[in-house]
Amino acid sequence: MSAPKLKDPSLNLLLVDSGGDGPTLLVDRFREAGYTPVWHRVGDTATLRDALTTQTWDAVLCAHGIPGLTALAALRLMRDLKLDLPFLVISTTGEEKAAIRAMKSGAHDCLARDHLERLVPAVEREVREARHRADLRAALAMLHDSESHFRTLASNLPGMVFQLVRHSDGEMRFMYVSEGCQKLFGWKQHDLMESSERFFGAVEQDDSLRLKKALAESASRHAALNWEGRIRSRNQMRWINIHSLPHATPEGELHWHGIVTDITRSKDIEGELRRSREQLSELSSYLEGAKEEERERIARDIHDELGSLLVAIKIETALLASKLPVTPAGLKQKAASIETLLDQAMGTASRVARELRPGILKEFGLPEAIKCQVEDFAQRTGVACRAQTDDGLDGVELEERTSLALFRIVQEALTNIAKHAHASLVAVRLTREKGNIVLEIRDNGRGILETDMAKPKSFGLRGIRERIHSLGGEFSVAAGEHGGTHLALRIPERPGVDTAPAEEEPQQRLF
Repeated sequence: MSAPKLKDPSLNLLLVDSGGDGPTLLVDRFREAGYTPVWHRVGDTATLRDALTTQTWDAVLCAHGIPGLTALAALRLMRDLKLDLPFLVISTTGEEKAAIRAMKSGAHDCLARDHLERLVPAVEREVREARHRADLRAALAMLHDSESHFRTLASNLPGMVFQLVRHSDGEMRFMYVSEGCQKLFGWKQHDLMESSERFFGAVEQDDSLRLKKALAESASRHAALNWEGRIRSRNQMRWINIHSLPHATPEGELHWHGIVTDITRSKDIEGELRRSREQLSELSSYLEGAKEEERERIARDIHDELGSLLVAIKIETALLASKLPVTPAGLKQKAASIETLLDQAMGTASRVARELRPGILKEFGLPEAIKCQVEDFAQRTGVACRAQTDDGLDGVELEERTSLALFRIVQEALTNIAKHAHASLVAVRLTREKGNIVLEIRDNGRGILETDMAKPKSFGLRGIRERIHSLGGEFSVAAGEHGGTHLALRIPERPGVDTAPAEEEPQQRLF
């Protein structure tokens, strides 16, 4: 189930980007969702100002890190022009701190360029809210001309329009609430206007503390109030959103003019999506477990039955070779050739059994199993590959599923490198940092593109990401500083236990 689309399929989008295929990728998301976007790209302050002052836009999508035009600068320009447009930041890996600063400065949302699933819903939400805010401003402006006209308009707005006043003595009081109050909460208008405590008392206790804190922050900074929380009404729990702008009066009072909307449906959708994600994760874990059991059975059959059979054949061949006459000489050579082939078959069976279910993982631990896997990879592919493990891992007993997941990730990563990277050097490092197990794999191959990670059948990376998610860890894959690909993941030693994040470490130490 998805959020309702905007009634108008056309969207006017202003894309702040330096160029390349980034704008096209964003616009394609809206086309896939059924919209017919009209878009324009700007790349510097002058063209951005011209576009904002000469045309009307539904939303601004700003790529972070444009030379000479940061997201913060674009926000300041919009504030200078007194424009209230949905402003969404499109960031890339490594720009999280800058994106957070942009959010604190007024950006409505921040999305990762390699995870654009939320792009269309986020724009729909912000455009819808922006239009609601525009309606609210229009209603307040019309109040000076006609009180009756304002009341008619306000009563038809979705949700409840309100004017909340904080007097100089700190008392809170609703000076006005629209008729949407009764439809939203089942309360009469005068009930709220007589006592604001009726409203604040109906807010869930945990959310009430957040609401008071948000009001205090809005009052101190004279910033917009945008709060979501739960409220009890008609013996039901509802989710509401309060969006309001504060206005200080010469008498020392603070007025919030805003709107309360019912977002219960969107929260229910979020809950359904979250539960669906949890169920898919549980299913994935179950399938992985079943697959590991099948691998173990096949490995046991290869080791016990096929291995025993090959050993028996080798013994019989050796006995037969010892009884062959000296002449003709070709028979002895043929027997030696057969023994060599049997040695190769036994080595292959042993390697396949180790890959299916590495006994070394149980006997000697994860570091030794990874070293063995790296050696097998180097021998099989001819690619120079080395492993580095931290001495701090000695004596650390990881859960079986954690060790197995990390081993499989190394297997999958090395397989991808062999297939796609065209690398001549691979480095694998396993370390322990502040209660976390950190695994890094880097190669000097052709590198990885965002389009590679977004391929519909890119199941290798998706499988790695799902394994890490099930263990409560973090995962990233990006281009290396000096070419190639850098894969990094971090999981807690004991899944479910919070651990402190470690400081970033230069990639050069891998080589």
